[in-house]
Amino acid sequence: MAETSEDISAISHDSGKKKKFPKKKKAVIEVPEGWTEPKFTKEDNPHGMLAESSFETKFPQYRETYIKECWPLVQKVLKDHLLISELDLVEGVMSVKTTRKTWDPYIIIKARDFCKLLARSVPFEHSVKILEDKIGCDIIKISSYVRNKERFIKRRDRLIGPDGATLKAIELLTDCYILVQGRTVSVVGPYGGLNDVRDIVEQTMLNTHPVYTIKRLMIKRELMKHPELKNENWERFMPQFKKKNHQQKAKTVFKKKEYTPFPPPMPESKMDKQLASGEYFLNEKQKHVKKLMERKEKDKVAKARQQQKRRADFVPPEETSAPRKKQKTESGSIDVAGLKQKVKKAQKK
Repeated sequence: MAETSEDISAISHDSGKKKKFPKKKKAVIEVPEGWTEPKFTKEDNPHGMLAESSFETKFPQYRETYIKECWPLVQKVLKDHLLISELDLVEGVMSVKTTRKTWDPYIIIKARDFCKLLARSVPFEHSVKILEDKIGCDIIKISSYVRNKERFIKRRDRLIGPDGATLKAIELLTDCYILVQGRTVSVVGPYGGLNDVRDIVEQTMLNTHPVYTIKRLMIKRELMKHPELKNENWERFMPQFKKKNHQQKAKTVFKKKEYTPFPPPMPESKMDKQLASGEYFLNEKQKHVKKLMERKEKDKVAKARQQQKRRADFVPPEETSAPRKKQKTESGSIDVAGLKQKVKKAQKK
């Protein structure tokens, strides 16, 4: 008990200070080389499923004709995994159910993803691959990264590239099928490739060009071929891209007006202006005469301006005389002896 009381007193004294405990490092699980996951077979679950589970997926109206055409193939594929599939064209719903004979507990999740991909305009040939063990899917929502519609379209086009070249390069590097449609990106492929594709898509929507992330991915793939670099830091091999600071528009600064307790002066009305000029006290005849005088003055000014414009065509331009060219004197033509005699005569006088 003595030890516990000492500990409590020590804690009470140090209660004002926050204690920093050393963080435990997460243990990295390493998969041994040549390891293959044993395949789940019917012998592992001979009794089947105890309860029935089902999923429903809605599809848009424009996908109705395609799903109706390929639905017999969908039923055939799901029947091989002992699943029941139904198509409701009135409500636009695809449903998948397990049976008592279904032995794979995870196949219903795979079938749900299969229906999701069909609804997201992924072709049947690519969406069927999701039913394999080592293949997964990911539907990335890209609408939440950018608010401005024009900016969103530009960044989405940047991800696709000219004639789909950028998207094809990502597919070759990650061994995944990628479909960009609307506000989502559908990906089908191995689990390692799905993480790489999500990283590229997120960086692109956050205004990083996909070429940079593709370049890093290519370098990583090359470094993975060298087992001696397995435990080393690869940052020294990665390219360092500097951000360019573009000139931003100068923000308009609004100066605050000085606070005054008095309200601003009232604007002068038409009557006030007439009283100030004396026009208010004139008769109608006098007002008419005044208007005529003002009109005549305006006409005089306009006439004088027009006459000045007409005369401007007949005014001769100022003649500028061309500068005379200086005659170049050759050094060989100067008579030095004659100059000396002239100087001597001038000195004698």
